[in-house]
Amino acid sequence: MIKLSVIKNIIFIATLIFMTACTVNYSFTGASIPIEVKTINIKYFTNNASLIEPTLSQKLTDGLEDKFVSETSLILVNEGGDLILEGAITGYRTQPVAIQENDQAAMNRLTITIDVNYTNTFDEKMSFESVFSRYADYASDQNLAEIQGQLIDEINEMLVEDVFNKAVINW
Repeated sequence: MIKLSVIKNIIFIATLIFMTACTVNYSFTGASIPIEVKTINIKYFTNNASLIEPTLSQKLTDGLEDKFVSETSLILVNEGGDLILEGAITGYRTQPVAIQENDQAAMNRLTITIDVNYTNTFDEKMSFESVFSRYADYASDQNLAEIQGQLIDEINEMLVEDVFNKAVINW
């Protein structure tokens, strides 16, 4: 009679062999990256918006780099790359969104728009060019200069998540 521990070891080894034979590398974030894809090049996102916030380009680029490095097994490289992510900030604007009866805005909205070009050198069907836009609302009695940093961080987080999802989770 075969001992239970021997059966468990056989099942464990068979599972390991099966998992290493897969051609897609999965992570806990849901990213599915082909096993042959090892590197990513994230180019600096220039700010081409009509209104320029000086820290926005760096914050967005850093956010993308942090997301891809921390939530995948990809290695960030300065040149080339199996995956290439590049783009520009094309919109940065604030506008009233909730007008009260006295024609005063109760809420304002800060909107950031980015154009993204993603290249997958192993599978061209996974490459894309897309526009992403996100916003955050704030009370009209708040001074934008005082809360701008916080709003930018919130919007950047949403934009980074959108780009990540489209690039490696395929949502």
